[in-house]
Amino acid sequence: MAERMEELGVDELDVAVVGAGIAGLSAAHRLAAAGREVRIFEGADRVGGRMASTRVDGWLLDEGAETIAGTGYEATWELIRAAGIQESEVPVVEPGFALWRGGRAHAHLGHPKGLLTGAGLSWRGRAAWLRFAVELATSWRGFDPDRPETAPSRDLTLSQFCAGSRGREELLAAMLQPLSSHCFGWRPESSAIAPMVATLMSVGGAGARWMTYRDGMDTLALRLAERLRVELGSRVVAVRELPGGAGARLEFTDGAQVVARQVVLAVPAPLALELHGDAAEDARPYLAASTYTPMLKVACLLDRPLPSPTRSPSYAVSVPETESRVCTGLILDHLKAAGRAPEGRGLASVFASPWISPELMDQPDEQVVETVCAEAERFLPGLRDATVRTLVHRFRLGLPQGSPAAVRERAAFLARPARAVEYAGDWVMLRPSSEGAVRSGRLAAERVLAFAAQRSGAGSGPGSGPGSMTMAETAAGPVPVPEPRTPGSDAAASEEAAVTDAGASEAAGSDLPAGDRGGETAGAV
Repeated sequence: MAERMEELGVDELDVAVVGAGIAGLSAAHRLAAAGREVRIFEGADRVGGRMASTRVDGWLLDEGAETIAGTGYEATWELIRAAGIQESEVPVVEPGFALWRGGRAHAHLGHPKGLLTGAGLSWRGRAAWLRFAVELATSWRGFDPDRPETAPSRDLTLSQFCAGSRGREELLAAMLQPLSSHCFGWRPESSAIAPMVATLMSVGGAGARWMTYRDGMDTLALRLAERLRVELGSRVVAVRELPGGAGARLEFTDGAQVVARQVVLAVPAPLALELHGDAAEDARPYLAASTYTPMLKVACLLDRPLPSPTRSPSYAVSVPETESRVCTGLILDHLKAAGRAPEGRGLASVFASPWISPELMDQPDEQVVETVCAEAERFLPGLRDATVRTLVHRFRLGLPQGSPAAVRERAAFLARPARAVEYAGDWVMLRPSSEGAVRSGRLAAERVLAFAAQRSGAGSGPGSGPGSMTMAETAAGPVPVPEPRTPGSDAAASEEAAVTDAGASEAAGSDLPAGDRGGETAGAV
């Protein structure tokens, strides 16, 4: 096979990873640590994907994801430590989230303090919040956030789950919908509640301890890429599997081709389905069900730091649909972390709502800014007067929509046999966050290694390691889904040792501000 590829002028690779977002980098890092030769192909001119950051005249703009969690992000923290990122480089976000309701911002949205202050909810809404937290601590006890499809809520949407109770309907209107629309870009009638609750429970609730990267949300991606072979500006247009599980051919926009023994498609599901036209029948239903919501936000560079909208400091304000279908939330980045704006200046990010994002996506930047920022002035007075420059950040494939169909189809997708082409991305975990992306990279790497071991006789005998797999060996059988590993476990310790020995490094869209699986208390949502 190698000789034939050489005759045709086609490169032959061991493992090709398509996409240099955090999912692809996570998968590539783990595979490199296991001794595989990995090459990453990224169509853009930079790494990070939805965790990209921009530096402009002293301002530091997080284009997609905003934060990570202190707990519940075990896979991310494993990568952070392995990449040599120090704790001082990941500061805590001290201010909290606020809710705009009734003409003003209310502090402590989703935080236990909100049960006392109200956080914009009536006594009925607070009682529903408390009952919901108790329900999570009882009937949801034992629920695995890595398997949203097993949730007691099954495939119910947020709207369906909260229907029929005035208290729950207020909980939806004044907490669940604003948080899901602001942080995930979701509409409550079309997204399932299970993935959202899984994300919240894993980190201990929306009022949990959130953190950010001091030097931008692309810090981890940049550190990982330094130790991996990444080819930027290499846009893949098709991935075609070879007969008998013998690998796959990658085709690029410039007409170039490479053949790889194994491939990881670390891209959003709609793009994976487009690139991998011959995806197996047992993978296609979940790929098709894993739809995405667009995300659009405007970065406003300010000539002064605007103050917190609440007496108790809040760096973010979520806006319910009942208040606005144009602006779903704002973040005061200069309150989120130091160094986001030059001394004496400020920075604010304004998020378009999921009701208007689709129609604004193709509008000129000037129109987007006029529409979104004019509305945001209601919630952050003085914004337009203080703005000296704006930048519009668009993600057509923002975050997984968490559709009911995806909840129904995920179990079968996970049970499929491993093949030459695997997938990574937060959509695989049905957990819309950078932690979901990192975990998916780990899962993809484990499936790649298991497939190689099966094709080489389960790793027994001389010359049966991953690098000795031939393109003509037989197809693989099923691969069990691995249990999540936590820091401090034997498996995690062994992996970290392997990383050190190999000399490799470990290290999406908007993450909720952040996490263990604890937090099943009154303040868990």
